[in-house]
Amino acid sequence: MLRVSNLVKEYEVRSEKIRVLDNIDLTVEDGEILGITGRSGSGKSTLLRIIRGVEPFQQGTVEIDGKVITPDSGIEGEKFLKSVTAIHLQRNFGLWNGPAIENVMRKLNYLRVGHESLPPIERLPHDIPNEYDELFEEAMEYLKLVGLEHKALHSTNLLSGGEKQRVVMARQLAAKPKLLLLDEPVTMTGPDTKQEVLDVIKNLKKKLNIPIIVVSHLPEIHAYLADRVIFLENGKIIADGEPTWVLKNFLRDMKPREELAQPEKKEVCIKVRGISKRYSLIRVGEVLNIKDFSLDIYRGEILALIGSSGAGKTTLMKLMEGLIKPKGGTVEYLCNGEWVDVTQYSKKRMELRRIMSIMNQEFSMSVNSTVREQIRFRLSMKKKGAIEYARKKAKDMGLSDETLDTIYRLPDMPEDEKADILRELNLSDAIYSELFPTIPVTDVDTYAKPVFEALDLPLEVLDKTPYQISGGEHVRAFIALSLATSPEYLMLDEPFGDLDPVTLRDVTNSLKRINERFGTTIVLVSHHMDFVREVAHRAILIENGVLVMDGKPDEVCQELINRSNAPYMEHSLQDLVEGSSGAN
Repeated sequence: MLRVSNLVKEYEVRSEKIRVLDNIDLTVEDGEILGITGRSGSGKSTLLRIIRGVEPFQQGTVEIDGKVITPDSGIEGEKFLKSVTAIHLQRNFGLWNGPAIENVMRKLNYLRVGHESLPPIERLPHDIPNEYDELFEEAMEYLKLVGLEHKALHSTNLLSGGEKQRVVMARQLAAKPKLLLLDEPVTMTGPDTKQEVLDVIKNLKKKLNIPIIVVSHLPEIHAYLADRVIFLENGKIIADGEPTWVLKNFLRDMKPREELAQPEKKEVCIKVRGISKRYSLIRVGEVLNIKDFSLDIYRGEILALIGSSGAGKTTLMKLMEGLIKPKGGTVEYLCNGEWVDVTQYSKKRMELRRIMSIMNQEFSMSVNSTVREQIRFRLSMKKKGAIEYARKKAKDMGLSDETLDTIYRLPDMPEDEKADILRELNLSDAIYSELFPTIPVTDVDTYAKPVFEALDLPLEVLDKTPYQISGGEHVRAFIALSLATSPEYLMLDEPFGDLDPVTLRDVTNSLKRINERFGTTIVLVSHHMDFVREVAHRAILIENGVLVMDGKPDEVCQELINRSNAPYMEHSLQDLVEGSSGAN
């Protein structure tokens, strides 16, 4: 059993104490699943981190299996909490490169010997135990628990976001915890994978008979999974009880849906023609095969790509963004009246990238820089005249135009990939300040004001760091960062997966306003069916790299739900919203 009593957590920000958890009292019995919900920034993840032993607290107690931990328990208290708990953290994709099963084997080996190295694959007589094989067999059992045994030999870098989450969960289960903490365990997964993971959690409840806490912003997850739900607001528990009752009260603050404006005319602005990309693994065979894929996207429309986890949506998005190269085919964008292929180097491709913005599923803002400084950097690269200046400077520095094209692409890529390519080019981040001189600080306001207004963001957010703003403001600030350069094309790969429904409605309405006011063509990937139904003009369903349906979002989303066999979807957001008006 877990018991938390009078728990208080405070942060000190610029000499000011901010209370993020205020006298929290809760219990979770053995074999009980407690759901925790609340707005972004309400303290949900902080509470889990304290229980896990990785975050100190100022007052109160945490009791597990009769042992009481206080703020004075020090390192020994932290060690105890870490030893009896396992946690799956929000957006945690920290995995070793290599086969998925070896990630679990490394965790098992850590529990045995204190480090995550792999034992050698020894060729011993059949009657002598082989340490590698023993770990392999044990690790396979944990992959089976999370429904991922069929991907055991797949490299983690080829797994979808949802599959990576399940590998992380398998690693946590390998520690045989007495308390399981799950922070958004199905955030980045399609309905089929969500259902698999939710059923895994239900089975764990029966098999392990330990307390399980699930933090999620998705009401349908709690309605399907939780025995009880608590609602956190401003660091306090304001509701504790039967899931549906708590969730209906939570959704009362949701703003009305804004109307989606229709594009004035049907004009093709992106032509995807016959693109192909195949991934395969030795010992496994074909993993994904996108073959002869074609698609038209129209100016000013919001198009959603949906499908199960691993269907190829993110790969297709990266092909369309020109961040990975197809084996064959073209992706052409209308750029200043001309068609430019983003998959091939040309003198015009940088100009196309100048009018594109990309936001991927593992997006992050620099924690040490203000939003103003980060918009300033983006504007310096994408303002008119920036490319011409950079070309002259690159020539003086002895850099080819093709190398400059690569450098210009890197800020749209994940940080680790960007760092690797810069190393290969024997360059550092300093190259950007040499090629793209920063614009005056005051110019940022001119560009930011109309975007901030459309996103319903106060201008004072400009001078705050990501740590000083809420989760919802963080996402909208990143959208503002992407939109400050007035791009014609905005590409969004599941960046909103971990927003609560109330905040997501704000972001959804903001995207509609951006689309209407600036005519921005938006292409997005999402696993969130309610979001797609609200925000998109058109949706396409992808299955194993193939376009299987193209049409109205309601119809395409329903087809995915039908194919996914996902009972949790019966607890729809709309049902809870419609019922919330009568909740007490």
